[in-house]
Amino acid sequence: MTDFSAEAEPQLGGPLPRRREPVTEASQPLPRRGDPLPQRGDPLPQRGDPLPQRDQPLPQSGALPKRTSRTRPAGRHRSPHRLSVSSDAPSLVLAVPGTAQADGAGIGDEVAAIAGLSCPGVDIRVGYLEGDNLPASDCLGSGTGSSGQDQFPTVIVPLLMGPSPVADAALQQLMDGTSAQAVLASHLGPHPLVAEALHARLAEAGLARHSRSTGLSISADGRGVIVLADIGEEAASAAAVAAVLLASRLSVPVVPASLGDPASIVDAVTRLTESGARRPVLSPCLVGPETSQAVLDDLSAALDAPCAALLGAHQAIGQLVAIRYGAALARLSLAG
Repeated sequence: MTDFSAEAEPQLGGPLPRRREPVTEASQPLPRRGDPLPQRGDPLPQRGDPLPQRDQPLPQSGALPKRTSRTRPAGRHRSPHRLSVSSDAPSLVLAVPGTAQADGAGIGDEVAAIAGLSCPGVDIRVGYLEGDNLPASDCLGSGTGSSGQDQFPTVIVPLLMGPSPVADAALQQLMDGTSAQAVLASHLGPHPLVAEALHARLAEAGLARHSRSTGLSISADGRGVIVLADIGEEAASAAAVAAVLLASRLSVPVVPASLGDPASIVDAVTRLTESGARRPVLSPCLVGPETSQAVLDDLSAALDAPCAALLGAHQAIGQLVAIRYGAALARLSLAG
């Protein structure tokens, strides 16, 4: 029978190891100062390594590609109103309602200059839908290329925030009466930039705070805003979108109304009163040439309500022209 007594485990109550007795050493020696640290099995990927392709296995933990720069690329992706177009891009004809004589402030030329900053290199021409002075029809079909003819259809952008019975009829007559290839872009609104321009004009007149509201609150002075649209139900419908966006910026009651419908204006005042707004403020959702300032002055006096200035050549209006021009180019590319 084998004797295991020499290798038997220590019994309970046996003597404890005494101080200064040597401690049992580990099987592997500890690293000393200056020794190289252990390395990972695989090196980490460096900047510029190719990304995994489709149908290939995903990289394992520790082998993911590094984050690249967050700088946004230049060109179309910088902002919706900044376009990068070729040198032979179609001409942009800014169709201004009314006559050149009625546009005494030169809104058409100023808006065209602002739009040119968003689409540099584009041939922008200003024409009026009425009158014999600088008619829009003269802006069609005369290219600036070497051949003397436009290689693409001319893009006509109406200087209108929304539908207008008179101006839209003049635009249709312009399209029907020209032999040149032309594409009619959409109206400038609705768009969030419209609410930005309305807010700016109210702030300039001291009728609203300059900064956007950050909380849900009603104006302490009981002020409400009536967004005035051009004549017609379609124009009022487009202005309703701007009214909602403007209300979110100011946190005050905002309702739309049509200049061609007195009943809608009375209804707007009633709705503001019911919402707790005791002082109506007029905010014209109009560029300027499509209406008369005297009409706004008479309405302001009748309602005893201050009125902000027309949108005119606000920067947002020129940017909207560039946006509608770009949308028309996209349609041409899809059609081609």
